[in-house]
Amino acid sequence: MGTDRSDQELVEAARSGDRAALEALLTRHQRRVYRFGLKMCRDPEDAKDILQDTLIAAARTLPEFRGASSVSTWLYTIARSFCIKRRRRSKFAPVQEESLEARQASQEARRIADPGRAPDESLAGKQLEGALEEAIGGLQPMYREVLLLRDLEGLTAPEVADVLGISVEAVKSRLHRARVSVREQVAPLLSDEPEVPLAEACPDIVSLFSRHVEGEISSSVCEEMERHLASCGRCRSRCDSLQRTLSLCRQAPLPLVPEPVQHQVRRALRQFLQRTS
Repeated sequence: MGTDRSDQELVEAARSGDRAALEALLTRHQRRVYRFGLKMCRDPEDAKDILQDTLIAAARTLPEFRGASSVSTWLYTIARSFCIKRRRRSKFAPVQEESLEARQASQEARRIADPGRAPDESLAGKQLEGALEEAIGGLQPMYREVLLLRDLEGLTAPEVADVLGISVEAVKSRLHRARVSVREQVAPLLSDEPEVPLAEACPDIVSLFSRHVEGEISSSVCEEMERHLASCGRCRSRCDSLQRTLSLCRQAPLPLVPEPVQHQVRRALRQFLQRTS
C-alpha cells in the first residue's frame, strides 16, 4: 500500500512508471497544498485550481526531482509559483495593499477602542480561529507565506528559504514581523484583561521572544530577557500570548479537500498521465 511507504520510496516507484505510487504520493500531500492555496489566495476556486495545477506540474517534473529537498518543500515551491501567477492576473487583487506598519497601527487602535473583549466560553474556539484566520489573511503576501510555511506547515527556516528563494536571515526577519502582527490581533481574545501600554524601559519583547523561539539570541541575551520577564508582568503576558498564538497556528485544522475537487483533480491528473504515456 502507498500509505505504508515513505515519500522517497514512492518517488522512486513513481519514477519507474508506477502510477499508483505517484497518485499515493500526491494524495498524501494534497490537503496541505490545498490549505496553502486557500490561505494564500483566500478563495476556494483559486485553491482548487492551484491544487490541480500543482499536482499536474509535480507529475510532469517528477523526473527532475532529485531529492535535494523534501517532497513537501518541492510541492510548496510549485504551489507558490501558481499562487503568484493567479494573484498577478486576478481582477480582485488590490491596487495597493496596506503596509504591515499601517496594519499594526490599525490593530492597536482597534485593541484600545475595544479592550479585553471576553468571548463567551462556547464561542471562544470559533472566535479565536476566526481572529487567527483574519490576522493571517490580512498580512501582505510576503509575510503571510513565511508565517504559513513556518508556523502552520512546520517547515524549518532553511526549508522556507528554499521555497521562497531568499536567505534564511530574510525568512526570519519577515517571520518575526508577521508573528508580532498576528499576535496583536489575536491577543485581545486570549485574555479577559486589556493589555497595558509598555513602559519606556521595556524592550521590544514580542519580537525578541520570537527570535528566542528560533534560537537566534545568545545565552546572555536570553538570561537578560528572562530576568526582565520575571519582574515585568506586562511583558510576560505578551510573551505568553505569542506562545499561545503560535500554538494556535500549529493546531490549525487541516481542511479536507472537497470530494468534487478530489474527483476533478484525479481526473485531470489521470488525463495528463494518459497523454504522456
